[in-house]
Amino acid sequence: MTDRHAQGSGPRARCVGGSGEVRSDVLSSLFSRGAGRDPRHLGELAVELGIPVADLLVVAGRPVPAELLPPGRDAKVMKQFAHRVSHCDHSQLAALVDFTGSLPRPAAPEPFVEPRWPGKNRPPETRLAALLCALLRNRGFGIGELPFLGLSLSTLRSMVWRCDPSPHRQQQLAALAGPLGWTLPDLFAVAGEPYPEGLRPVVHCHHLGQLFTAAVPLTTAQLIETAREADRLSLREDRGTWQPVSEGFAEQCPDRSEELPTK
Repeated sequence: MTDRHAQGSGPRARCVGGSGEVRSDVLSSLFSRGAGRDPRHLGELAVELGIPVADLLVVAGRPVPAELLPPGRDAKVMKQFAHRVSHCDHSQLAALVDFTGSLPRPAAPEPFVEPRWPGKNRPPETRLAALLCALLRNRGFGIGELPFLGLSLSTLRSMVWRCDPSPHRQQQLAALAGPLGWTLPDLFAVAGEPYPEGLRPVVHCHHLGQLFTAAVPLTTAQLIETAREADRLSLREDRGTWQPVSEGFAEQCPDRSEELPTK
């Protein structure tokens, strides 16, 4: 298998490989009929697309090996980590990605603990809801641990339960794409939603999600250490019980790959 958390950092190509296939068509095809694809080929394709290997496996409906999933971590620490790093701007997020990469990996990993499903006791009932659940699980998140997205908890729970077509689904997906580290055109292609060219990330762009992806291998103690580094960079003030949410930095996103057309 290729690099366990492979993800490109630059603009994502519209076409894939020498075949000239349109990127959105490749993702849509994998979602609808990728279960028979060879995992090794999916790993190579993930690197080419700049998408984490674990994510492309779940898009194709394939199981994710334990070594690609996060270790067992404290949910309260995850929630605090997500909240505190969400106050960082783009240059600070890039510095945090480097910081997480500098942290040592345990010589002997702890016994694998299957991450809980984000929807808790209500399993997903549609293919898209199951995909969103799996993408969150790949990062170790439950619904309650996500940073402020501009969506209610009931809306988020409905997204990982059914995520049925509705007039609001495009905005909902646009809100969730950033913390997942996915660009809007890519997530919309998988969801079978037309991508309106003027649509932008709601609160957080994919740079926040790139940090969450980089943090997948971290232990609880390392998440605490990274959150402290985030506070140092952002100069966020601890205000005790009342903690203002971050309104995000999507408007200042330096990577306009969010706007790549799907065709």
